[in-house]
Amino acid sequence: MTPAILHPAVAAHATLGGQLLDATTGRTRQTLAATRSGDARAALDLIAHAESVVEEADGRPSPEWMDWFSSVRLAAFKGNVQLTAGHLPQARETLLHVLDELPRDADKQRTVILGDLGAVEAAAGRPQDAAQYALRALELLESHWYATGLERVRVVRRALGPWEREQYVRDLDDRLYGWGAVVSALAC
Repeated sequence: MTPAILHPAVAAHATLGGQLLDATTGRTRQTLAATRSGDARAALDLIAHAESVVEEADGRPSPEWMDWFSSVRLAAFKGNVQLTAGHLPQARETLLHVLDELPRDADKQRTVILGDLGAVEAAAGRPQDAAQYALRALELLESHWYATGLERVRVVRRALGPWEREQYVRDLDDRLYGWGAVVSALAC
């Protein structure tokens, strides 16, 4: 049997020696577990390993079914882990790079990145910037509904609690909890 007629996961394993598949599936679960348990160092080490595997595979064709994965999406994941670990300058730099590199048709992913950038700015004590990123994400969510994107905006809003009387937070609340957001969510 040739790899082309095998199950896509087996074909990927045969084509890429298993490393890319491992870096994007099993290692992703390990990274999530490490992040959630507070082991940021382990999570970042796993991401560094995945980055090296992706770099080594550069130029080799990926299996068709793996069209969702790219170095940009890996970087987005890295930025979120950096944020979770409290590495705010690194997270900001990584996420801004991802925002610049995302394909034009990646609006759902863009909502997540904007939400993460808002969370970075809130954690860094820059609430106006945080609210602006959250508002940008909400604008995209009106036409490209994505529950994960909305959850990231909600995280930003919770982080803005100390500034809830500020006009920029009230503007965010109007947009987040307004009738338009409800209608947009139901339409999708």
